[in-house]
Amino acid sequence: MAIVINRDEILSIVKDIDVVTAMGKGFIEYSNGNCVVPPVGELLFEKNNGETHIKYGYIKDDKYYVIKIASGFYNNPKLGISSSQGLMLVFNQKTGQTEAVLLDEGNLTNIRTAAAGALVAKHFAPKNIKAIGIIGTGIQGRLQLQYLQKYNPCKEVWIWDINKENALKYKLELGSDFDIHIAESTAELAQKCNFIVTSTPSQDALIKADNIQEGTHITAVGSDTPEKQELESKILANADIIISDSIAQSKSRGEIYRAVKDGYISQKKVIELGMAIQQKQLQRTSEKQITVVDLTGVAVQDIMIAQSVYLSYKRKNR
Repeated sequence: MAIVINRDEILSIVKDIDVVTAMGKGFIEYSNGNCVVPPVGELLFEKNNGETHIKYGYIKDDKYYVIKIASGFYNNPKLGISSSQGLMLVFNQKTGQTEAVLLDEGNLTNIRTAAAGALVAKHFAPKNIKAIGIIGTGIQGRLQLQYLQKYNPCKEVWIWDINKENALKYKLELGSDFDIHIAESTAELAQKCNFIVTSTPSQDALIKADNIQEGTHITAVGSDTPEKQELESKILANADIIISDSIAQSKSRGEIYRAVKDGYISQKKVIELGMAIQQKQLQRTSEKQITVVDLTGVAVQDIMIAQSVYLSYKRKNR
């Protein structure tokens, strides 16, 4: 019989897992061709301002395969409900039997995305981060800042959100740990920060190329469908290094997709994250470089975090 693990137990377990290292291993397996990851399944709910992504796959010669269903319903906070929902299913690769149902309510997706952001910072952040900029003050905007501290413990933070009340709430909740300033515009934020994370569901570019300083790094998290865009495509044209978590996915979604579609860059300019992790010459080599990493979210991340939680649960309950 499948083990059912609820949200609170999952959150307790994941605290003891090195999720950043797990993400690194997963991206390497993916870029080395050791994963089977079909295209993303997607349901869009225009009436309810929501979307559901179905991601699934397995690492070859591993024990399990994973199917993840995760959604974002962006009107939920008005109802007192988290915008992130979902679950992960762990199956035996040999028999197809269901091993575990992880009722994480979207939390594992949020955590693995933030951990990927921390991994990116490890390899592409400027050595001297004068301030971190967070565009979008929802769940991901919070987690990205907190996970960044693992490798880049900068406390000077500028935030921007289309909803000023959300920005004020963010500052109130995290202000005891960080020196947080609310920017009046994304242009002001870009001028103050040389490390920027974008984490919104915007369908219009929020940052313009003219506002980006020399040596800035940008981790773009929000644009995970063909319709979404947070960065003006010219930013990618000006970038010295462009990284995609999945080159295959970047052909149909994300900032890279939009920049190629707009004629600003060629796919040939794009390097896959798992490859860049393994080859230091593909990482940042100068404080003057502009680097952009486009994280559209890859099933191997879900595979790694779901397996880690399940195996940790089994060890604790022998």
